[in-house]
Amino acid sequence: MPPSKKSGPKKKVLFLSIHSDNPQQRHIDRVSEILEQGGVIAYPTDTFYGIGCDLYNKKGIQHIYRLKNRPLKKPFSLVCDGLNEISKYALVSNYAYKTMKRLLPGPYTFILEGTRLVPKIMLTKRKTVGIRVPNNNITLAIVHALGRPIISTSAGFDEPRAIEDAYGANLDAIIDGGLLYPNPSSVVSLMDDEPEIIREGKGDVSSFR
Repeated sequence: MPPSKKSGPKKKVLFLSIHSDNPQQRHIDRVSEILEQGGVIAYPTDTFYGIGCDLYNKKGIQHIYRLKNRPLKKPFSLVCDGLNEISKYALVSNYAYKTMKRLLPGPYTFILEGTRLVPKIMLTKRKTVGIRVPNNNITLAIVHALGRPIISTSAGFDEPRAIEDAYGANLDAIIDGGLLYPNPSSVVSLMDDEPEIIREGKGDVSSFR
């Protein structure tokens, strides 16, 4: 559901075209600066265009909840750039580590117990968190440049200009990484080393059956 348009001067959103294979570092650095300054961005992943902000930007997270009309009891996933970063924000057993090493980066969201570094607004009642490492060079470069995770929720559109039409004034930057054909990630809980398929999506879950 696109946000309602408000009266008043329209904020100009920064629109950046970034190469999906070899992201231009100057653009990545610019996006990282926007996130550092509390900005909200639309960006490509390996499953859909997402809307996100710095994990520690509470106002930004609340803003995205409003844009998505999403209840606070349904936390967003967070995007890390690799297993080392995941281990800071989630409790990773040997089994979970081996599983994620085999499948990431890729179209999966893994449910794990969050550490104290994860803001409460991003945790479920069970203190779990959804972790993603998308197989997308642009996203991984942004997270690496920022030095901490960003949050992830679907923008609901597969083309950047459609995102601009729907959300433009509510975003600070839109990254054009090409046309995507939305297909949600597979969601797998790895709690207690007992894998449970929560949602079957783009990622192959046959090894968890």
